[in-house]
Amino acid sequence: MTESPLRWGVLGTGWIAQRFAEDVLLLPGHTVSAVGSRVRHTAETFARQHGIERAWDSYEQLVADDEVDVVYVATPHTFHLAHATLGLEAGRPVLVEKPFTTNAADARRLIALARDRGLFAMEAMWTRFNPLIGRLRALVADGAIGDVTAVYADFGFISPYDPAHRHWSPELGGGALLDLGVYPLYFTWMLLGAPESIQATAATAPTGVDANTGVLLGYACGAVALLHCNLTSDSPWTAVVTGTEGRIEVPSPFFSPHTLVLHRKGAEPETFRTDVLGNGYAYQAQEVARCLRAGELESPVMPLDETLAIHGNLDTILAQLKRQAVIPSPIPLA
Repeated sequence: MTESPLRWGVLGTGWIAQRFAEDVLLLPGHTVSAVGSRVRHTAETFARQHGIERAWDSYEQLVADDEVDVVYVATPHTFHLAHATLGLEAGRPVLVEKPFTTNAADARRLIALARDRGLFAMEAMWTRFNPLIGRLRALVADGAIGDVTAVYADFGFISPYDPAHRHWSPELGGGALLDLGVYPLYFTWMLLGAPESIQATAATAPTGVDANTGVLLGYACGAVALLHCNLTSDSPWTAVVTGTEGRIEVPSPFFSPHTLVLHRKGAEPETFRTDVLGNGYAYQAQEVARCLRAGELESPVMPLDETLAIHGNLDTILAQLKRQAVIPSPIPLA
C-alpha cells in the first residue's frame, strides 16, 4: 500500500463500532469510507453521525465495496467467524474485535483462511497497543522489577440481567470470560506467555454463562497469575505485576491506562503518564496501517499464533466451568 489514506469499512454499528469510528477519524491518513448493517436506517444513522459517505444495508455489500481497504469486524462474538470470513473471501484485510472468535477451532479456521488468501488479519486487542502498555513491557524486559513472580488483574462491572442481552445470552457468546476476562488473560500472556496449568471457577447465571469468574495460572518459572472478571459488581479494573526486585501498578483502567507506577527496591516510586488519544482504539488502527504499508500479513505485537494459543486457554477455562457443579450468581438476577 502507498501513503494514501487508509479507507476503513466498519462492519457493525454497535457501541464498540461507534468508539472505533470516532478514533479512526482522529488519525491523519485514515478515513472511514463505508459502514455496513443489516438494517438500512441503522447504517444511514451511523454514517450521518460520523460523516461517512456510504451506508450499506448488508455486510456483503460492505466487503464488496472497492472504496474499502480494510474491514473492522465489530459484531457480537458469535458472528466474528462468519463476518471476518466474508471480508477475507472478498479480498479485504480484517481487524476483528476481541475475542477473535468464540473458540480455538474457529480461530484456527479464520487464521488459515487469512494465510491461504495472503491477507492481513489481526485481533483487535487494543490494550496491546496502548503506549503505556508498551512502556510496561519494556520495563519488565529490561529487568526493572527483576523476575516476574505474579500478575494480578481484574475487570468487572454490573450488567443488568437480561437473558437476551449479549452479556447473558449463550447464543451471543455471553459470559464474563469472553467479554471481560480476555483482558486479564491477554495482559498476562504478554508478560509470561503460555501457562503450564490453568484452574478456573465461576458463579453461573440462569442462562448458563459465567457471571463471576476466577482463574489461577501457573508457570514453569514459578510465577502465578490471579485473574478475575465478572458481570455482577463494580470491581477495581486494576493490574499489578510483581517481581523479585519490585512491582508495577497499573491503575484503572488497566486495559487502557493513563498511568503506571514503578516501585523498585530501595527507590522512590516512579510514575509514568500519557494522554490516551481519543477512546484508546486509535493505536491499533495505526498498527494495522503500519503493517499494511509494510506488506506484513500480521502484527508482531498481536500475532495470530498467540491469538490462537490464548483461544485454546479460553476453551480450557470454559470446559472446566462446564464440568463444575452450578454455583449460583452472587446477586439476584431475576
